[in-house]
Amino acid sequence: MRIEPTRVESSFRSSFLLTKENSLALTLESCALGDAIVLHCKGRIVFREEVVKLSQVVGESIETSDVVILDLKGVSAIDSAGLGEMVALHMWARGHGHALKMTGLSSRIRHLLELTNLTSVFEIYATEEEALTVVA
Repeated sequence: MRIEPTRVESSFRSSFLLTKENSLALTLESCALGDAIVLHCKGRIVFREEVVKLSQVVGESIETSDVVILDLKGVSAIDSAGLGEMVALHMWARGHGHALKMTGLSSRIRHLLELTNLTSVFEIYATEEEALTVVA
């Protein structure tokens, strides 16, 4: 039985792309920390499904808790749509008397927020515990 190289190559390429695409998607895990909800983010916060998912989960969390902490340790990239949605969520939370705080920023994400002057907009903390103890 002979296997044609193009089929093997094609099959390998599609399984590689599928695995790669799954690893790039945004996953969110929530847990309670005191009176706050912590959302551990992993993947990318980018246009389309990832931004919609972030918006839905953060929106639901803000409705049930006065403080929501986004742990961005596992975030590899944020694009303009992701930044825009994060600003909108922050403003919505603040307008309703809630707080959206961020922790775990990589140097790359911190640099992005500094370039866009969003470090002055968002509440950014080194740890989840610090975010809980500081009253905005």
